[in-house]
Amino acid sequence: MTTKEQVRVELERAGGGFLSGTQLAQQLGVSRNAVWKAVQTLQKEGVPMQAVSNRGYAIPPAKAGLSAPGIYGHLADPKRYFLHVHDTVTSTNTLLRELAQQDAPEGTVVLANAQTAGRGRCGRVFYSPCRSGIYMSLLLRPKLPVEETLFITAAAAVSVADAIDAAAGVRTRIKWVNDIYLQERKVCGILTEGALDLENGMLRYAVLGIGINIAPPEDGFPPELSGIAGSLFPDGQVPEGFADKLAAGVLSAFDARYRALPSHDFLTRYRDQSMLTGRQVTVVQGEREQKALVLGIDDACRLQVRYPDGSEAALSSGEVRIRPHPGEK
Repeated sequence: MTTKEQVRVELERAGGGFLSGTQLAQQLGVSRNAVWKAVQTLQKEGVPMQAVSNRGYAIPPAKAGLSAPGIYGHLADPKRYFLHVHDTVTSTNTLLRELAQQDAPEGTVVLANAQTAGRGRCGRVFYSPCRSGIYMSLLLRPKLPVEETLFITAAAAVSVADAIDAAAGVRTRIKWVNDIYLQERKVCGILTEGALDLENGMLRYAVLGIGINIAPPEDGFPPELSGIAGSLFPDGQVPEGFADKLAAGVLSAFDARYRALPSHDFLTRYRDQSMLTGRQVTVVQGEREQKALVLGIDDACRLQVRYPDGSEAALSSGEVRIRPHPGEK
């Protein structure tokens, strides 16, 4: 990174606190003059920099939406992450894949208040209107075979559910494999994409995309989503700073499980939070649809189902649609 980029990262990691020119110079191993020039450039580029005599420099958290200083301020270990916060992007996953191909380090995170071309599973569009959600993608460089990607998604689902529950005081559930539901409404989708090293069959990198609906869109959800999608605060009354707090909570919760990913310890929690076990569903694989009863989640994170003819299967791919409980329309 350039000195300018390093100065910005250090000030954002300070969570709105002040750092003197001497502190920055010592941390970065550059001269105070180099720090001063970097600050001048950042100010010219429109970065909301504060400069106070005898205190130094600070980048305050944004008053609305996501902000890097606000997120860093809630992280237990800010040094593990390199945040790129935008107001609007095409897709955080797309932007992060470009950074990954430029050798961005693990822990690089792209976040946005809105996406114009957000992506979901099976080529679907992920509806991402302005300032109603958190849209974020985390770069991982795990030493895992590509078939282990499912565990990344499952660990992320548990982490997101736990972070939402802690921040919003609610009880979410997981719909296999990558959706988070609150009161039978989808409030979060997760999309993991990876690049394969053909020489050894291992992942070169994985991009973990997470979209969380915090408040209803200003004009409501589109008709095709109105019966499915929900938000954490249906009344639109989101506490100040909530987006930053939740984004940091997701990163911290996932970091702990990612470090212990080979142990698969998260599976117990995943099973506890599953909303499908014991329910009737429709299994969709290509153009084929079958009714089934969900038996549970196996140790490979596959969905165990029983079909009406008594046969059983363990699903590692495909889509599952929830059928109403008995007595529901």
